[in-house]
Amino acid sequence: MSEEFTKSRYFNSSFFTPNSSRIKTLSFRSGLGSILFWSVISAAFIGPGSVTACTMAGAQYGVSLLWVLTFATLGTVWLQEAASRITIATGRDLGQTIALANQQRGKTIPLLLFFAVWLGCAAYQAGNILGAVSGLALLTGWPIKGLTVCIGLVCLVLLAIGSTQWIANFLGIVVFAMGGAFVYVAFGAPVSAVEVTRALVIPSFPAGSLLLINSLIGTTIVPYNLFFGSGITSGQTLSEMRLGIWIAVLLGGLISVVLLLAGLLVTGGFSFTNMADVLSNRVGNWGGLLFAFGLFAAGFASSLTAPLAAAVTARSLLGWPATSWKYRLVWLLVLGIGLAFGLSDYNPVTIIVVVQAINGILLPVVTVFLFLAVNDRKLIPEEYRNSLWQNAAMLLVVAVSLLFGGWNVWLAVQNLLR
Repeated sequence: MSEEFTKSRYFNSSFFTPNSSRIKTLSFRSGLGSILFWSVISAAFIGPGSVTACTMAGAQYGVSLLWVLTFATLGTVWLQEAASRITIATGRDLGQTIALANQQRGKTIPLLLFFAVWLGCAAYQAGNILGAVSGLALLTGWPIKGLTVCIGLVCLVLLAIGSTQWIANFLGIVVFAMGGAFVYVAFGAPVSAVEVTRALVIPSFPAGSLLLINSLIGTTIVPYNLFFGSGITSGQTLSEMRLGIWIAVLLGGLISVVLLLAGLLVTGGFSFTNMADVLSNRVGNWGGLLFAFGLFAAGFASSLTAPLAAAVTARSLLGWPATSWKYRLVWLLVLGIGLAFGLSDYNPVTIIVVVQAINGILLPVVTVFLFLAVNDRKLIPEEYRNSLWQNAAMLLVVAVSLLFGGWNVWLAVQNLLR
């Protein structure tokens, strides 16, 4: 990255002159608009991974893992706010800032970080395809592999022509409607308000729950959302951004909580069929159909966004334009990996939980670079850098993710050596 490029693109004086974000007040209209704007982030983590991991956690461990959702929801707010603050402060997104901060090392750091995000997107895509196919199979009863091929082809066409946003928005509404049904169902869960409150704030570690703990973290704090959210922040003020992120993400966290509480009603082991039966028994046949279509909608919408997010991250970190073959190859490989798992004979529930755990393990990699970027004295004006408590919060996310991710890796190594 040349010095002339750096000065002309990133250090334009307009980025550091007084701007409206410092004097503009937050009105009701702008605040509501920001909440709706940031709901895309919460919709992004309410996918097949959330539905599966949260309801399975409730079915297997009761309310014991609710504290993980508290931690992960707050972690999403802390990290997303920092990534978006970078864009408001400088006019650059997170990937551009990281690339600029590491320009003396060439492309090594951006390439390594891109690979970590790409690997996470590919893992998500495996769960996305399997979730979409599972939901559609519940609705139609058609053969799994035929549905997988059809969904893959539709995704390929839509990604190739670029007409994905309106479909993702519509399906996101369906997912939130499914969340509303789960809110009603959760009121029938056999647990008191006191038990729920205690479980939300007091950590517990039931035997055998480590994989699900990592899955709940990985499906809520989505690494690629940090790049995506940073890229769409331009034009917002700090107050608008913070209000929108806090409320939208907390609503997404609330849906995750009610998904877990609904899982308490599952009997006979967790499966998508049993979960549909729970909704059917509680609210009528339409509840089971809504779950099936919601699972399909969550999986299909995410099957469009995960490949695209990987490509957008490549554009941000590596400067690959959207018209280049390398940009297209990125999303094509992510889609292909998802299809490969969809056509396999693996249990979809198992795969979805495992891939969310993989993202929980990869999360610290992205978080460390975000931490360094938002504290960079050369690139970020002082008033936009992290405060002491913000640094403490980010380091907590890194430490917890490293602890559980490393623990999972160690257990996997032990199993291989036996």
